[in-house]
Amino acid sequence: MSWGTELWDQFDNLEKHTQWGIDILEKYIKFVKERTEIELSYAKQLRNLSKKYQPKKNSKEEEEYRYTACKAFLSTLNEMNDYAGQHEVISENMTSQITVELARYVQELKQERKSHFHEGRKAQQHIETCWKQLESSKRRFERDCKEADRAQQYFEKMDADINVTKADVEKARQQAQVRHQMAEDSKADYSSILQKFNHEQHEYYHTHIPNIFQKIQEMEERRIGRIGESVKTYAELDRQVIPIIGKCLDGIVKAAESIDPKNDSQLVIEAYKSGFEPPGDIEFEDYTQPMKRTVSDNSLSNSRGEGKSELKFGGKSKGKLWPFIKKNKLMSLLTSPHQPPPPPPASASPSAVPNGPQSPKQQKEPLSHRFNEFMTSKPKIHCFRSLKRGGATPEDFSNLPPEQRRKKLQQKVDELNKEIQKEMDQRDAITKMKDVYLKNPQMGDPASLDHKLAEVSQNMEKLRLEAQKFEAWLAEVEGRLPARGDQARRQSGMYDPQNPPAVNNCAQDRESPDGSYTEDQSQEGEVKVLATDFDDEFDDEEPLPAIGTCKALYTFEGQNEGTISVVEGETLYVIEEDKGDGWTRIRRSEDEEGYVPTSYVEVYLDKNAKDS
Repeated sequence: MSWGTELWDQFDNLEKHTQWGIDILEKYIKFVKERTEIELSYAKQLRNLSKKYQPKKNSKEEEEYRYTACKAFLSTLNEMNDYAGQHEVISENMTSQITVELARYVQELKQERKSHFHEGRKAQQHIETCWKQLESSKRRFERDCKEADRAQQYFEKMDADINVTKADVEKARQQAQVRHQMAEDSKADYSSILQKFNHEQHEYYHTHIPNIFQKIQEMEERRIGRIGESVKTYAELDRQVIPIIGKCLDGIVKAAESIDPKNDSQLVIEAYKSGFEPPGDIEFEDYTQPMKRTVSDNSLSNSRGEGKSELKFGGKSKGKLWPFIKKNKLMSLLTSPHQPPPPPPASASPSAVPNGPQSPKQQKEPLSHRFNEFMTSKPKIHCFRSLKRGGATPEDFSNLPPEQRRKKLQQKVDELNKEIQKEMDQRDAITKMKDVYLKNPQMGDPASLDHKLAEVSQNMEKLRLEAQKFEAWLAEVEGRLPARGDQARRQSGMYDPQNPPAVNNCAQDRESPDGSYTEDQSQEGEVKVLATDFDDEFDDEEPLPAIGTCKALYTFEGQNEGTISVVEGETLYVIEEDKGDGWTRIRRSEDEEGYVPTSYVEVYLDKNAKDS
């Protein structure tokens, strides 16, 4: 089966068919090229998607990825990134092994096809030329034969006519001979050209055209085979990445299987555990029974030893409520005046107010009311130290609950230890380099490294001091936190049901039969005992920071609990500004502080403290 023998007369159709074959190949190349663009676009979108959901550095999201579910999600994002890489590999391989190769092959194919059909057209032109020569010699032979026949007839006519001269007859005879000779020459030429044409025609249809068509057939078969190979390569390139894609999917499955709900629950405990004890039962305060003016056996006016034993605040209430209350805040609630402050004296002279302003303690509310006011007027806050310091994070993380503070301190200690280790490694490296310089002076000056060694030593000393500071805070926190084995023992020690509620008794002792509140010297002693016990319980608390200064405009005799005496012109520190009740809290020294009427002092608040 050969196109040269079967399709010898289909030159134009073969030309159209081979052009259609090249168009099909170019269409397939375009298809593969668009597929590579889709793969690249898909890979880019997958990478962008993975990048979009990656946790941002130094953000809260990084802390969330401690949980196994979030880790599995992160592994899925990483696997999808690798998955996108495999699609990029598909695109690159298809471009290099299919698109580029086929594009080069199409150019070669077009050149080959052009040369074959150019050769065929040349053979066609040659046979057409031979055919034209044959037709021309045939017409000439036909014309010469007709001319010779007419000349012969004219000669015979002249020869038969008696009226024609002999010369004319001779001339007619010679003309007939000439025409006859021309006809013979034309016949010989026509015969020769005919033989030549037949030979050329035989060569054309049996040699030249079959050979050309055979080459075109082979070219077309190679094109078809090349398409088949390209389609196979197309599938193989996809199949090559399937194992790696399978590994990516296996990694996602493995990440899903690594999710541990129990472990995540434990991480939640570690992240949010405060270390405080849960609050206990609130003691019942009975207001139906009339209060006695005299101090009962359970009041705060008992002896110092009894007062301390009673000041457990109902056992459970002490252990449950006090961890949420700072000493300074609590004492300010217990001792701050709750009556209007006295007006400033009419004159600047201290004699204008001989008895001083009215005592701010005469209308104090009962102690239990102070606790209730404190517990209900403020929202639940993890630590009041953050309010006291204006919201800035302290260096010792004291604004955090105990357990969270311990974790932060431990993390800080670990970071400092790593920094110390780095400095030690750097010191060892410099020391070794110095030894090399000492042994080989031509390599460098050993003295040039002394400055670096001194600098590294200073850095190490600073880091060690810093680490010791944080380790001391850590030891302090770990000493306060209850051990797991002593948890029940410590709870039983803190919640002693045998201790009566001293707060309620204090409130009852201060209430008169007519419902009004009074306070005598014994109750002042009770408050002092209470404050002393608070000092024992909260001796680790820091004093309130100064938020400004003030200058006394008048002399004020602070003779009652919660107030402090000032002299006109004296400069003191302001630690709590007026909250609207007309009193300002000031400090003269670390251990001497109290309230004075706001109208008696001129306050200069620190701008930064006021803003915070």
